[in-house]
Amino acid sequence: MPVSSTAVGHLVHAGLLAYLGGDTATPDVHPDQVATLARRRDLPALLDQHVPLGPDQAAVRLGVRRTDFDQVVRLGWIAPMGTVEIDYKRARGGVTEVPLYSGQDVALLPVSRPSVDWRALRTLAPGRRSPLAVLDPVDPEEGDTVFLAEAARMAGVGRAAVVNWRRRYDDFPAPVAGTDVRPRFERSAVVAWLLAHDKLAVPAGVPSATLTLRSDDTGERRFRLDDPVLELSDDAAGEDRLSGWTTDTDADTLTALTATDTGASLRRLTAPATPRLAVPGGVRVIDRFRSGSGGLRVTLAWPAGLRGSARRTGGDLVRHAVPCSAPGEACRCGRYACGGLSPDVYCPEHGRAAEPAMEWHPASGIRCTHLSRPVSAQQPA
Repeated sequence: MPVSSTAVGHLVHAGLLAYLGGDTATPDVHPDQVATLARRRDLPALLDQHVPLGPDQAAVRLGVRRTDFDQVVRLGWIAPMGTVEIDYKRARGGVTEVPLYSGQDVALLPVSRPSVDWRALRTLAPGRRSPLAVLDPVDPEEGDTVFLAEAARMAGVGRAAVVNWRRRYDDFPAPVAGTDVRPRFERSAVVAWLLAHDKLAVPAGVPSATLTLRSDDTGERRFRLDDPVLELSDDAAGEDRLSGWTTDTDADTLTALTATDTGASLRRLTAPATPRLAVPGGVRVIDRFRSGSGGLRVTLAWPAGLRGSARRTGGDLVRHAVPCSAPGEACRCGRYACGGLSPDVYCPEHGRAAEPAMEWHPASGIRCTHLSRPVSAQQPA
């Protein structure tokens, strides 16, 4: 994970790296320590805790436009933890005081404000008015409070679970307003309690999927879909579906790319918790949904039987060849549980000049998965 030299300085100040000398703002550190720190799985959380963010960086971390983050500040949902003076010279009129925000507080905003449609907010087109502009700031006299139902939405549980936590745990925040029937709690205290008791986690970032499509007419294009949902069919006669938030421009381009009768080819799909996928054709846009706040969500589909693994480089579909006869001792090809192999160009039996297969199927596709099952588990054809 690349970080700035200033961020390294904050990690030194937090005691996570040893200061060896040099400028205190950009200190010298031991490369072995840096390598060890970079291997830590909790590095994103450490950066959130110890490295403050300027307004532009906070907007990127949150996945929204700078104008939307300015509205968040106006509403009183987040407060700076300090400031820093930056000398812009003549470009911006000399020294400017820039507020700094806790990375963890920024990352927790979608959790602590579950009533906001963050997915739609992250896909607003440039120039559109922020939906946050119509909201009123937090009243200093009333404070920023939540009911038990909203605390439950933060944790992703039912209201009854939060009621149970309040009874079981003596350190659950005390109500600061409301009534005995409908108590209100300080929002920051509830978030802190949920974090301390592992009832919620700090989001590591805005989930997204990256897909590369190829069309004979327009060539190859790359797209990003935020908050993706991928549904893979178990039936070769069915279809896979992928939906996500995108911009109007990308949605129009996706529609144009997939408008032909044969659709487009998916050279590579990279999505959270999903192996890289590829589809040789048939990809099309089947739905475009616009939320009330203006966000646009598109849904693509393709024949499930065509889906397979994509190569780590190049993005081509990986296929397995089921040979007409069992490979001999001289075979150098990769072999798989489905009975197929990936032909090696230098294999004396299955090189480029030889035709090894009586059947080809996409690697990690439905056919490959079916053939990989034990014989007793396979259904009769």
